[in-house]
Amino acid sequence: MEDSEILRLFNARDEAAISESRRKFGPLIRALALRLLRSEEDAEETENDTYLKIWNAVPPAQPSPLAPYFSAVCRRTALDRLRAGKRAKRGGGAYEESLSELEEAIPDGDDGRSYADAISLRDALNEFLASLPPDTRTVFMRRYWWFCSVREIALSLGMTEGAVKMSLSRTRAKLKAFLKEEGLYETD
Repeated sequence: MEDSEILRLFNARDEAAISESRRKFGPLIRALALRLLRSEEDAEETENDTYLKIWNAVPPAQPSPLAPYFSAVCRRTALDRLRAGKRAKRGGGAYEESLSELEEAIPDGDDGRSYADAISLRDALNEFLASLPPDTRTVFMRRYWWFCSVREIALSLGMTEGAVKMSLSRTRAKLKAFLKEEGLYETD
């Protein structure tokens, strides 16, 4: 089923939107959740939470294309679950609580300046990624968006682990220089 048809089902509040989304995007978001959480049960719950969040977001959201949208929602959901698990392992989350308290004193993006900075950073990252050769961009995205291990990247792309590490190191250095040039990297 095409993305536009799935979106139409969501807009019509037709529950078939969930089953069609599961059919089309289930393997993608399940693999991402499993990669992050390393637990079949948590990955399944994250997948279901992803569908619920998208059900609640569409409408009014009208994402296109849907695959990146589903991936982003799944990734945020899995990372939230991962953070919650770490809080529980730390004996009630005193460390996380203190960070949360500190966040209350720091603008979270609701004021104009920090929101504008976040948009500028996002746009700069997109520009930087677009400037990379396709192979370099693939390595970078697999490591930092999909959280693949260096070994997994090397095996899937037919590279040595050393070549992957070198590519990542050089790309990070280029990103840092690019962000400094754009005025988005604060120096001490």
